[in-house]
Amino acid sequence: MTTDPAPATLPRTVYTGRTTNWPMVAATSAGAVLLVAMGATGEGGWSGLGLPLTLVAIGVLAEVITGSSIRASAGPNGVDVRWGILGWPRCTYRLDQIATAEVVDVPWTRVSYGLWWTPRRTNCTVRSGPALRLVLTSGRIATVTVPDPALAVRSIDAARST
Repeated sequence: MTTDPAPATLPRTVYTGRTTNWPMVAATSAGAVLLVAMGATGEGGWSGLGLPLTLVAIGVLAEVITGSSIRASAGPNGVDVRWGILGWPRCTYRLDQIATAEVVDVPWTRVSYGLWWTPRRTNCTVRSGPALRLVLTSGRIATVTVPDPALAVRSIDAARST
């Protein structure tokens, strides 16, 4: 009985990066608390603010859990994107689903500060500046904030060439 030799392992390039935006979490949390405090100046005073403060606390917790950061990896398995400190929600784009990958500049007016989904686009952005844009074979466009989008594009290109 003969056995085939182990296949040669080629070096693989995998990009991983994490982008956070804690100042935006702090700003939106402070804004929500200020809105509730402004409501206390009405006739009800502070006594009727239990429910609004509870809702603000739940909203801030949800933002911290899901929208405070984006973790992305790119390589032979495609692109994997995870949100927040728990890594949920999550989306994966397989390498065969990606038609093109490029670096784009996201202006501050187009930042979604988390997940923004439409039938043609998905934005996973927490800051302005350079970002990774994927055009999928289905025509869908996904834009992801990553620390070094050019390196992510090179990782995808390297995975395709092997």
